[in-house]
Amino acid sequence: MKGEKGKIPEDTQEKVLENTLEENIEKDPEGIPKTPTGEKVSLLPLLTVNFIGTLGFSIVLPFLVFLVERLGGNAFIYGLVSSMYPAFQLIGAPILGRWSDIYGRKKVLLLSQVGTLLSWIIFLAALFLPLTTLLEVDSEILGAFVLTLPLAVLFLARAFDGLTGGNVSVANAYLADVTEEKDRNRNFGKMSISSNLGFIVGPALAGLLSVTMYGEIMPVLGAVIISIIGTLLIVFYVPESRECSLAGPGEPKSERTKSVRKAFGYQIKECGTARKIKKPGFREVLRLPHIPYMMGLYFLIFLGFNLFYTAFPLHAITVLDWDIAEMGIYFTVLSALLVFVQGPVLSRASKRYSDATLIIFGSLMLGTNFMLLIPGNLFLTYLAAGFFALGDGLMWPSFLSMISKLAGRQYQGTVQGFASSFGSLASITGLILGGLLYEMLAGTSFLIAALIIYFVFLLTFRLRIFEKSLRT
Repeated sequence: MKGEKGKIPEDTQEKVLENTLEENIEKDPEGIPKTPTGEKVSLLPLLTVNFIGTLGFSIVLPFLVFLVERLGGNAFIYGLVSSMYPAFQLIGAPILGRWSDIYGRKKVLLLSQVGTLLSWIIFLAALFLPLTTLLEVDSEILGAFVLTLPLAVLFLARAFDGLTGGNVSVANAYLADVTEEKDRNRNFGKMSISSNLGFIVGPALAGLLSVTMYGEIMPVLGAVIISIIGTLLIVFYVPESRECSLAGPGEPKSERTKSVRKAFGYQIKECGTARKIKKPGFREVLRLPHIPYMMGLYFLIFLGFNLFYTAFPLHAITVLDWDIAEMGIYFTVLSALLVFVQGPVLSRASKRYSDATLIIFGSLMLGTNFMLLIPGNLFLTYLAAGFFALGDGLMWPSFLSMISKLAGRQYQGTVQGFASSFGSLASITGLILGGLLYEMLAGTSFLIAALIIYFVFLLTFRLRIFEKSLRT
């Protein structure tokens, strides 16, 4: 039935579009999805790119806090440097996610990876700069620190990486493009496994490379080389997942759009049906059923995580008296446990339990992990790693699976981009606040992270209702 002035209602348009896009994902007789050009889709190249992206990040994780301190910073500056990536991702991720809906996934993924490569080159250059003092601060709240030239360049490197940091949101949208709903939980689990394998190899590799005579230079150089490999993989082995763009209804191709297309070489044709539907912006995304609630959960989960990511390295140095090697061992053990949970454990659990059930249980386990870190006991710290792996390993892939189902095929890139922005906003808050809280509360700061995740646990019971709406 037509609406006013003969227009098809928007919800009908969206259903027609989703059916059109569903048909674009062909399958061979064995059920393997294909790209619109008829190519079989292997997840291995995408998983490898995801692994390399995480590896490039995690390789500096064990020594970043030591490096910031050596260059003149303190806990507050460490949190601030860490927050540069999410702060600028807040700007870049929605744009890149929306571009991936309009122009296709592959080249936006490539653009993001090239940005990562350039950021590591800037990071490497910072290590060769003289320790020139730019600013000295001695504050009761912020503590005492010296802002040096190489430290300022580190800020620039992390900011540039964040601005082009749409890797995760675009990769998630790509995965949703080529995966049926019934397989999404399992395949998002594979994505998480590839990430955690990066976290296993990265810290271990950092520990080995950091003990050489070149110190931090070798791990950062390793990150540059890894980023080059990731760029080449996208160019040669990741096919485009969509055959058409989501241009707006009757939108003339503006000179700006044409110039962007020309600059980045996007030659993807528009979907005939999609052209009738307006490109979603922030307000349109927030009108999608259940998406605002999921964005709120996304924010809270990232807030709790990033309080931990800032406070734990400081806690490990001051309370556990760990060095770079011991820090690397812990993150390697943690990531190995995550791989186990997100592999065989999640594979079996997802067949028996719904996404919502796994999210509820996982958030409870994750909050308990943070409680175990408070005493600063070595045994409890490693026990906490088990709870972290069980909680995050079951919760996060299931959460990504659910948000991709609620987004639908039309809005995958845009919703994933805005979700990354909510995560970035939480990361900025958590990373800066984590440093300040640890300065004031020491290990008790983990209690705040636990309370946030326990609050998420209470809120996730509503997701059962969302699942029912997907079945109707």
